[in-house]
Amino acid sequence: MSVSEKQLAPEQASSPSHHSESTTNELPQSEAGKEAIDEEAAVPKPAGPPPFKPPPGMAPADFPDGGLTAWAVCAGAWCCLFASFGWITCIGVFQTYYQEHQLKNYSPSEVAWIPSVEIFIMQMGAPFCGKVFDGYGPRYLLLFGTVVHVFGIMMASLGKTYYQIFLAQSVCSAMGAACLFYGGMNSVMTWFFKRRALASGIAASGSSLGGVIMPIMINKLLPQIGFGWTMRAIAFMFLGLLIFANITVKSRLSHTPRSWKMWDFIVPLKDPKFALLAVGSFFFFWGLFIPINFISLYGQKHGMSTNFAAYQIAILNAGSVVGRILPGWAGDHFGKFNVTIITCLLSVIFTLALWIPASTNASITAFAVLYGIVSGTFVSMISPLVAQISDIRQIGVRVGTCFMIVSLAALTGNPIAGALINADNGGYLGAQIFTGVVMTVGTILIASSRQMQAGAIFKKV
Repeated sequence: MSVSEKQLAPEQASSPSHHSESTTNELPQSEAGKEAIDEEAAVPKPAGPPPFKPPPGMAPADFPDGGLTAWAVCAGAWCCLFASFGWITCIGVFQTYYQEHQLKNYSPSEVAWIPSVEIFIMQMGAPFCGKVFDGYGPRYLLLFGTVVHVFGIMMASLGKTYYQIFLAQSVCSAMGAACLFYGGMNSVMTWFFKRRALASGIAASGSSLGGVIMPIMINKLLPQIGFGWTMRAIAFMFLGLLIFANITVKSRLSHTPRSWKMWDFIVPLKDPKFALLAVGSFFFFWGLFIPINFISLYGQKHGMSTNFAAYQIAILNAGSVVGRILPGWAGDHFGKFNVTIITCLLSVIFTLALWIPASTNASITAFAVLYGIVSGTFVSMISPLVAQISDIRQIGVRVGTCFMIVSLAALTGNPIAGALINADNGGYLGAQIFTGVVMTVGTILIASSRQMQAGAIFKKV
């Protein structure tokens, strides 16, 4: 068949008179089609991985970011943080009380080990709590944490010697507080994406409000019912809140137990952004709790009445309530790293420019309010910052690794400050400078992590 006949074949196929010809011509066309398909299949495909698709439930659109269940989880996490980190923020009350009563024969640095080890164990428990959370969810963490934390405070109410108070408050209670803190906070991360910083800030405000209520409660009850029953009253209050938390807090994810490998906690540090954030958090936390721990004693040294000095911790934590909610809202709109860096920088400025020269009731109180606002942001933001640069399914391990590093700073910060105060014959200048310098280093490292992500200074990160 000529070329012209081949071109006419389709037209002829439409005519009944050429039906037989069309039948004979269909076979070559079919074979030609097969050859074309074979040739197309033989063409090499461009190399490279397929476009990334998040697993089911992991895409931003899959997060509820609201609703009754999600906000109920946030409310339960609020109770967890009130009873755990809120208790930790009252350390200044116990530093003052123990130095004047049960442990008056011990130096400020020695007494400072009690709250410092309490913070250390709470934060050092992060990798273990994180691994349990990733494998099983928050249920076992909250049950164990409720029993151990309440029991530890009950035992501290009976403490009369250093080792009794240390074991009950610094070890037992802190272990329970760790389970409550990470179980509650990590659960919130699984329900929110666009509003994650706001939800975390609301949950974290529980610790701030706890830091407002409990110092006042302790100072009012101590003269009336004594140390023992004051501690028991707090333990019963925590028990009621934690029963509610155990009912409401749950994870949105399906959790699969995995084998325990220490390497799992080291692998995240291979990510430069995460490593800079973790080390920066270490330096910032190294100084973060020093003003909280010593603000009451500092006020008394400068002529403040004992009663008013005791309220400085409550005033500082009242400022922290604002500092955990509003910056969380701002972080969702302008970038979590951006807001965190600004508040960290303000913490440094207020420490060096306001706390050092503060010597009157008004100036010390002003520092307490302002420092509470800006420093409280970092506590509520650290988990959202980790979540922003992590797979949400690994949030427990990654937050755990970060807080494991931070725990070393929490362990040594207050004793170092106490030693500097002793070396200065009761003066606070050395401790204040140490606080400002280490927080400056932390701010620079966190800013470096942000720079690796975005580069542009005004970009939302």
